[in-house]
Amino acid sequence: MCAEKLKEKKGNNLIEWYNEVLLKSEAMDFSDVKGFPVYRPYGYAMWEILESELDNRIKKIGVKNAYFPLLIPEKTLMKEKKHIAGFSPEVAWVTLGGKTDLDERLAIRPTSETIMYESYAKWIKSYRDLPLMLNQWNTVVRWETKETRLLLRGKEVMWQEGHCAFATEKEAEINALAALNIYKETMENLMAVPVLVGRKSESEKFAGATKTYTVESILSNNFTSQSATSHELGQNFSKAFDVKFLDENNEWRYVYQTSWGMAMRALGVMVLVHGDDKGLVLPPKIAPIQVVIIPILNGKESDAKLLEYTKSIAEKLKEQSIRFLLDDRNTYSAGWKFNEYDLKGVPIKLEVGERELASNTISLKIRFNGEKKAISFSDTNKLGEILNGIQREMLEEKKTENGKRIKTAKAKEEFINDLKTAKAIMKAAWCGKEDCEARIKEITGAVSRLIPLEKEELIDKKCIFCGEKATFNAYFAKSY
Repeated sequence: MCAEKLKEKKGNNLIEWYNEVLLKSEAMDFSDVKGFPVYRPYGYAMWEILESELDNRIKKIGVKNAYFPLLIPEKTLMKEKKHIAGFSPEVAWVTLGGKTDLDERLAIRPTSETIMYESYAKWIKSYRDLPLMLNQWNTVVRWETKETRLLLRGKEVMWQEGHCAFATEKEAEINALAALNIYKETMENLMAVPVLVGRKSESEKFAGATKTYTVESILSNNFTSQSATSHELGQNFSKAFDVKFLDENNEWRYVYQTSWGMAMRALGVMVLVHGDDKGLVLPPKIAPIQVVIIPILNGKESDAKLLEYTKSIAEKLKEQSIRFLLDDRNTYSAGWKFNEYDLKGVPIKLEVGERELASNTISLKIRFNGEKKAISFSDTNKLGEILNGIQREMLEEKKTENGKRIKTAKAKEEFINDLKTAKAIMKAAWCGKEDCEARIKEITGAVSRLIPLEKEELIDKKCIFCGEKATFNAYFAKSY
C-alpha cells in the first residue's frame, strides 16, 4: 500500500532512502531480472513528460527522430576500436537465433554510434546532404558490473540519443553546445534542479570523442551525479565508417560528428535532490498529478453536496489545463490519502470538508515547503500561478543550497580531506593530466567532474595536487 510511511531517513542513508521512496511511491519496482527495473505508471508518467519536453526542444534545433536496429553485428561494432574498448566489458551478446547458432555474434545495443554510422555512410554523398541530424528514443543494454540502482544505473537504460553529422568542425561544436544547453534548461526549468555544465577531462571523456561536455547535479551528501552528456566526435567515427562527402570544390572530405543523450538517470537525480523524509517532492512541471482534491467524507447526507463542490473545483482546474486528481474514494480515510500524496510528492493538496463547504473555501497545502492556507473558491483561478511560483521557488532554494556545497580549495591537505569525507564539492586549480587524476581518485575516491566552459582566472598557478603548472580550474567530487 502506497501510504506506508518511510522507515529510512534521507540524511542517514541516501541510497536506502532513495530506493524506499521510489518503491513506496509506486514509481518503480524490481523485476525478476536483476538490473532490469519495472517503471510503474506513476514513474513512467514522469518519463513521458520529460520525453515530451525534451523532444520538443530537440526538434526546435532541426533534429528529426528515427529508429535503428537493437542488434549490432560484431564486425560493425568493432570498426571504432577506441570506442568499443570503453564498452567492451559491458556488451551483451546474442549468439543463438531460436535453435540455430548465429554465424556472427550480435551485440545488444550499448549505444548506437556504430549501427547508425553504417547508414550515414550510405546516405551522405554530397555537401547537399549535410547537416544530417537524427535522434532516437530507445533503450540500451550495458551489462554493468557495479551495483545497479533504480534509475541511476541499470543494465537496461531508457534514453534518447542524438547523432549529427556536419561539414565543418565549427558546426559540430555549435551543435554539441546547443544540446548541452537543452539539457541544462530541461534540468533547471522542468525539474527545478540547478546544474553545473562544463567539459570532461581527458580520462573522463566519452570513448572516441574529442570533447565531452557534461551536465552535473549536486546532491545533498556533496556527491554529484551526471545528468546528461554531449560529445564532439571530430572525425574519429567518420574515418572508421567512411562517412564522407564531396564538397563544393568536388573534393572528398570526412564529416564532423556529435552525439548526445539524456536518460532516466535525470529523474533519479531529481528524486535525490528534492525528496525528503516524507517521500517524493515533485516540481509542478513534471508532476503527473499537479493538484489533488481530497473531499473529507463522513458518510453523512452532506457528502453529496461536498462531492458536487469538489467537482466544481475540478472544473476550474480543467479550464487551466492543470493535471489534477479528484480522489473521492470512500475506501480510504482522509488521513491515509494525505500521507499517500505526500509520499507521491504531489505539489498541491486541496482539502475540502464541511467547514470549507459552509464557507465556500478550500484548504490548500503546498508539498515542498509545508505552507498551509485557506483560499476562496474564486482563488482556484490562481492555482496555475501558484504552481509556477512553486516551480521557481524550488529551483532558487536548491541554487542557494548548491552555493554552500561548493568550496574553493587552496591547500592540498584540505583538498584531499574534504574530498575523502565528501565535506564539499571542491573547486581547485589543476594540471588536467591523466596520471594526476588517477592518483586523486586512488587517494580520495573522487574525480574531476567538469572543467568550466568559460575561461577563468586560475585559483592558483600550481596544480592543487601534484604541484605542476595549473592549466585550468576544475570541480572535483565523488559521484553516483
